[in-house]
Amino acid sequence: MTSFDAIVIGAGHNGLAAATRLARGGRRVLVLEAANEPGGATRGREFAPGFRSAGLAHLVNRLDADVARDIGLDLAGADTLLPTTVLDGSGKAAVLHGAYGERIDGVSPGEADAFAALRRKLVFQAGILKRFLRRPPPQIGALSLGDLSTFAATGFGLIRKGRGEGRDFLRMLLMNVADVADEYLSDDRLKGLLAFDATLGIHLGPRSPTSLLGLYYRLTGEVAGKAGGQFVPAGGMARVAPAFLRAAEKAGVTLRCGTSVGRILADRGRASGVVLGDGTEIVAPVIVSAIHPQTTFLRLVDPAESGTGFVRSVKNVRSHGNVAKLDLALDRIPNFTGLPAEARGGRIVLVRSMEQVEEAFNPAKYGEFSSDPVMEVTLPSLADPSLAPSGGCTVSALVQYAPYRLKAGWESGKPAFLRIVLDTLERHAPGLGKSVVAASLMTPVDIETEYNLPGGHWHHGELQADQLLVNRPTGAASGYRTPIEGLYLASAGAHPGGGISGLPGWNAARHILSGASA
Repeated sequence: MTSFDAIVIGAGHNGLAAATRLARGGRRVLVLEAANEPGGATRGREFAPGFRSAGLAHLVNRLDADVARDIGLDLAGADTLLPTTVLDGSGKAAVLHGAYGERIDGVSPGEADAFAALRRKLVFQAGILKRFLRRPPPQIGALSLGDLSTFAATGFGLIRKGRGEGRDFLRMLLMNVADVADEYLSDDRLKGLLAFDATLGIHLGPRSPTSLLGLYYRLTGEVAGKAGGQFVPAGGMARVAPAFLRAAEKAGVTLRCGTSVGRILADRGRASGVVLGDGTEIVAPVIVSAIHPQTTFLRLVDPAESGTGFVRSVKNVRSHGNVAKLDLALDRIPNFTGLPAEARGGRIVLVRSMEQVEEAFNPAKYGEFSSDPVMEVTLPSLADPSLAPSGGCTVSALVQYAPYRLKAGWESGKPAFLRIVLDTLERHAPGLGKSVVAASLMTPVDIETEYNLPGGHWHHGELQADQLLVNRPTGAASGYRTPIEGLYLASAGAHPGGGISGLPGWNAARHILSGASA
């Protein structure tokens, strides 16, 4: 096929979700991917002989049920909720079962009740914000009937809960997570967990204003209909990209990997196709960019077509990553002190307190990594034995804080930070160091290079109040449309943001199919 109705740039999960929805809507769709295989940040890699990483993400907590159902995503295991275990080094674990702590082991009955009350409130408040995630963000000065309906339903939901809940939502919306945790909890481990989850992947500390938004964002995700749940697909995270690919192929999408786009064709404010890296031109009336907005407008589009003001706003999008990804190859399964055997396949968060998260963030403000990092750990080879040789094991960890712009430079800084991270793991899993076969630490700079993510930020831009909803990625491109007619955005840099949700791509495709104007 040489004639297409739409070209999607990027075969990450959002690009494939957009392509599948467009194809199911009757469009002939071509997806172009620069890498040799699809998947984007879910694309795996061999980091040591016989040992593989399944990609940046090591669990799923935001896959939207409507997206999965609509595009025909077949991902087994999505109804099995994983526990979260908090380890503070004392040997006494707090284990959250169900969807974000529906039941907690290892804390006092009073603390469990307090967490349950806070969880109910946060899930309710996140549910209010969730109403805005499955549709384009409302456009200031041009509200649609759908926007008005969403606002009305939101208002009714608040009223139905009572005046006190409404006041509390408005009071808490822009608060920091530390103050909220202090209001309800006394257990430092639980406070530390909330602080970690609210700030993971975001350049904020728990005492930074608006940091509670990060926790709301996490709790808008569902697993098996339960807010805040998390899972790993049957067979491991390496099954995510193939599932999106199968859905796209079944819908009739054409995919070309190893095919880079050199330029988006646009003339007098209208996109008309793309020029490949080898000079080949492919024409289509609709171009969907499922890659970082800064790559789209600073490298692929002639600035004269989008305007200097718009280009300046795109340049100003804050997109510097703050998290390092560690993959370890071990010759045996590690034993974490205090970790129950039945929770070994779940998520492990190494954090002592909220104060530790705040103190870990402080150096990042000045271009330095944390000397006492906090991290989220999983053992991916337990779900997918193919990731390691027989008897071996892989460890995956998201470590913060590790600023993209390290003052000393990552060339010299990476070995020092790796030592700190391994020492931290050793304290929680004595003997781990002796079983390390290989270690691969990806700083934000490495993530940028490996996955073509400017700044090494997996959300394609900060998830902060000034870069959400009507301002994501910028005000002039917040509704998936851009200043160039026929060019649309569909990556994590568009509304509603990052995580394996499929929503940016799916929303963009539905917007295109509806023929709606921004």
